Amino acid sequence: MAKTSRITTPALYQEVASRLRMRIYSQELKPGEAIDELALADEYGISRTPMREALKVLHAEGLVSLEPRRGCTVTELTRQDIDEMFPVMALLEGRCAYEAVKKAKAADIRKIEELHGRLEKHAAANDIEKYFELNCVFHEQVQKLAGNHWLERITTDLRKFLRLMRGRQLHLPGRLQQSLAEHRMLLAAFENRNPAAAEKIMHDHLINQWTALREYDSLDE
Repeated sequence: MAKTSRITTPALYQEVASRLRMRIYSQELKPGEAIDELALADEYGISRTPMREALKVLHAEGLVSLEPRRGCTVTELTRQDIDEMFPVMALLEGRCAYEAVKKAKAADIRKIEELHGRLEKHAAANDIEKYFELNCVFHEQVQKLAGNHWLERITTDLRKFLRLMRGRQLHLPGRLQQSLAEHRMLLAAFENRNPAAAEKIMHDHLINQWTALREYDSLDE
């Protein structure tokens, strides 16, 4: 077999896709906003080819829409999208919590406790942005501990869409503290090695997010 050289850096379009993905998650590129390929290519100092390839990657992930002659826009979730997605995420993340508690070692639980401690500090400071970002890490850690390749694949795909909403339900009065209380219950389920309790708590946590989001969005109607 012929010897091949190792690829030590990602392809340019992958790096561009990664940067654009984070700009979408942070809502620097907002839902429904048109993406100016030429301006972005110029900003990054690249040609349009890697920019177009990067946008194809994000289109395949569902984060942008590409339409002939209409260009590219950031995905904007509809009310129906949200109402269909949250119950599915509740089931998936509940299962993640169940399997994570069954498989977690003492060091894993300490990691969960450390993350929760940082969430407590962000909540005490009423820092919703930092709480949201760390909350994503917390949920990803639970998913990782589940150690289920297929569950991780599906959950990761859907979590991308949750991030599009930037946890805006946390701005509903009282929701931040309610979310923190739900995390405390989940942490207790880990410490007590109770997978069934963890599954229900995580499931209900996602349903409560959904309910809070609907209530928060109704304030603007």
